Amino acid sequence: MVWWKHLLLFILTVMATTFAGAEWIYGKSVLFSELTPEEWKGSLMYSIPFVGILTIHEFGHYFTAKYYKLKVTLPYFLPVWFLSLGPSLGTFGAFISIKSRLKSRKEFFDVGVSGPIAGFLAALVVLFYGFTHLPPPEYIFQIHPEYQQWGLDYAKYAYENLNEGENLTIGTNLLFQFFTYYVAPDPSLVPNGHELMHYPFLFSGLLACFFTALNLMPFGQLDGGHALYSIIGRKWFNKILPYTFAALLFWGGLGLFSAIDSNEILITYAPFYVIYLYLVSMKLFKDKITIALYAMSIFTLQFVITTIYPDVVGYEGWLFWVFILSRFLGLHHPPAINEKGVDTKRKFFGIITLIIFILCFTPTPFIIN
Repeated sequence: MVWWKHLLLFILTVMATTFAGAEWIYGKSVLFSELTPEEWKGSLMYSIPFVGILTIHEFGHYFTAKYYKLKVTLPYFLPVWFLSLGPSLGTFGAFISIKSRLKSRKEFFDVGVSGPIAGFLAALVVLFYGFTHLPPPEYIFQIHPEYQQWGLDYAKYAYENLNEGENLTIGTNLLFQFFTYYVAPDPSLVPNGHELMHYPFLFSGLLACFFTALNLMPFGQLDGGHALYSIIGRKWFNKILPYTFAALLFWGGLGLFSAIDSNEILITYAPFYVIYLYLVSMKLFKDKITIALYAMSIFTLQFVITTIYPDVVGYEGWLFWVFILSRFLGLHHPPAINEKGVDTKRKFFGIITLIIFILCFTPTPFIIN
């Protein structure tokens, strides 16, 4: 095993997330600005918890695979930083590669859920620390000195005339809301979505939850796909797959429809969107007519819903994730050698995993108003 490659990727990911942290927290580029020691410290308070949670997640998979004597690699970390040319999180996550074929649904389940559960517990620690060590409200003036003219009522005035790049809101999830009202010493200390990225522990913990929710989606080789397949079996997994996929596709499409401000634009781009729906749905069915009917049904339902309820807003960013799932990661789950079902204890942990997904899922992660 060439361990140094994994170590190099890990170091590069810590560097990339630190550089990204400086951009998110302070709006400064390490290429064009000189960061103070305090700003470097703040950037590390984003990168170390974020990468640490991802590491714990992947080693949850790794040690469980080792327990079953599977041939498995150390985690591959995926650093990404756009040289300050655009926003990045510093990483696309991490993964392990299992070289052995998993023999049973029990192995699929244990290896699949061990990572999200381990990472979720680590995220709880980071979020708990972040919410119990919130800075005073005046902290935001260190980041935005221009807000001082409005005092602590800055939110009423600061976001009225921002350009598109600045007017970004970070969406939250149920877990974040729980910590806001039941863990934070004062809910008024919790930043609004416009300023959340300036609080490194909150931001890194929220992003870790977002990555956890992505992994727990019930598709193909994702951790959620392993868990669902292990509990209900391949036959039922394939039966409900078109419906779970349609739910994600439907929500993403609602975001696209809500972003279109005229019927003329909708008519112009509708054929391209229907072609997209057809392409991402091709792996679900063998018959082309069925694929076309599936795509048109989703399009029609989205059109009807947004026409009757124009205030319904989805999130078009999920359409990109749908494309990645359908064309690269795969939607179907590979069969195990032994198709025997899992025991009651694992079904119980399956429910726990579903609860984790619900708590961590962010319907609208990044919103440009």
